[in-house]
Amino acid sequence: MKPIKAHSIFPEDLLKEIQKHVQGELVYIPKAEGDRKKWGEKSGYKETLSRRNDEIYRKFRDGATINELMELYFLSYDSIKKIVYSKK
Repeated sequence: MKPIKAHSIFPEDLLKEIQKHVQGELVYIPKAEGDRKKWGEKSGYKETLSRRNDEIYRKFRDGATINELMELYFLSYDSIKKIVYSKK
């Protein structure tokens, strides 16, 4: 995100109202609640992790050990354990 000059987007009366509360500071205005995307939706990373975790669970179910999965996916023992025991 790059800063945008307030006078270029807000009507003059709204800008004066905002200046009553804050002047010369950076202000972040978040998207409206309905327009916000959840973590990982925009980049697709959430789906990528979900597919990876499903694959880890399948391999565990098919007989792979937690240590083997640690080596294969470069994850810690606790991370693999959370994945395989939460997918029931």
